[in-house]
Amino acid sequence: MIAGFLVLIAVLVIRLPAPAPAGPPLPERIRLPEGAAPYAFTEAPGWYAVVTRDGRILIFERETGRLKREIAVEIGD
Repeated sequence: MIAGFLVLIAVLVIRLPAPAPAGPPLPERIRLPEGAAPYAFTEAPGWYAVVTRDGRILIFERETGRLKREIAVEIGD
């Protein structure tokens, strides 16, 4: 009976999906549009970009934080 219980616990642990990974840590100055969750982040002189989980690249001006451009992309799993 104990062996059966251990097998059951092992099967549950193996079969349960892993939690979704958290997005990358973003600097506090970055404010994403409502409902956007970060997938990736990069920065360069004068701008920074955030790839969102819903398939957008958001490019922001570094100094003002203003959204300069939004590009739709397809993200594979």
